[in-house]
Amino acid sequence: MKLARMATVSRSGFVESTHYGDAVVADGDGRVLAFAGDAQRWAYLRSSSKPLQALLVVQTGAADQFGFSEQELAICCASHCGSAEHVETVLSILAKLGLSEADLECGVHAPGDSDERNRLTCEGKEPGPAHNNCSGKHAGMLASALAMGVPTEGYSQRDHPVQKATLENIAAICDMVADEIRLGIDGCGVPTFGMPLRNMAIGFAGLTIPQDLSGELASAAERICDAMAAAPVMIAGQGSFTSTVLEVAGDTVTCKGGAEGLFTLGVRGRNMGLAVKVSDAGGRAQAPAVLAALRQLDILTDDQHERLADFACPQVINCHGEIVGQIDAELVLQFNE
Repeated sequence: MKLARMATVSRSGFVESTHYGDAVVADGDGRVLAFAGDAQRWAYLRSSSKPLQALLVVQTGAADQFGFSEQELAICCASHCGSAEHVETVLSILAKLGLSEADLECGVHAPGDSDERNRLTCEGKEPGPAHNNCSGKHAGMLASALAMGVPTEGYSQRDHPVQKATLENIAAICDMVADEIRLGIDGCGVPTFGMPLRNMAIGFAGLTIPQDLSGELASAAERICDAMAAAPVMIAGQGSFTSTVLEVAGDTVTCKGGAEGLFTLGVRGRNMGLAVKVSDAGGRAQAPAVLAALRQLDILTDDQHERLADFACPQVINCHGEIVGQIDAELVLQFNE
């Protein structure tokens, strides 16, 4: 099936670039409610899986056993930018576990947050594993391992009990058989999950309608959604699209962006999930396409759309600070009867 138009980039009224991709809206029962492009397009969940991976932190009792705050539970779902607040929150979790940064198996990269990056440079320090944007997820996996009574070493490996239990949760909530999910290795070293966009949408519909899940999974889903809404800046960072959507509409939607142009979202209490994939991984097309879908689905209020307007039609600005163009959403959903 042909790819759908996601967004165009114009300069002085002339379209310079067009981004294409696929989108699907599905309910928790697997029905495709609307789509653009191919609802069955396969992709890796990448970081969009983090709220689903974090279910185990609640399900195992780790969140209660170690007294996680809402901020700490939220950062287990995060692709954070390595700000001082993010790092402090990850280190707080590790302290509660009696562990250190050395126990994180996520690797190291420079923080995305400019203030923290500049601080490290000025003080002549190198970033640590807690600066990794996946360190909150990894801290949650360490907590789950301790709560399960299994070794923490090697928790990131595919055959570790934490990863096996996570795979079962992903399969259950996304309406798949575990053996049908294509496992890859994510940037931080843990498994990532390949599946059709339709199943990603099913998974986020399920995350936001916990009453349709089994006992422990249902309770975990509700707590994850509440934590993400309560501490949105933990999920990505101040001013980011994901965190701003959660700040503006966290009581309505639970959302998470992933690498390679993926964005997933569940509508709380509405039995509806959305997955959008920009095929060329163009991040600049992601927010306009997602917000266009939400407008067509009549999910957000006019006021909420107004507060997100800068993401719906971003400006193209040159080196003189002049507005010379814009990015316009082109996504049009086709609704099934």
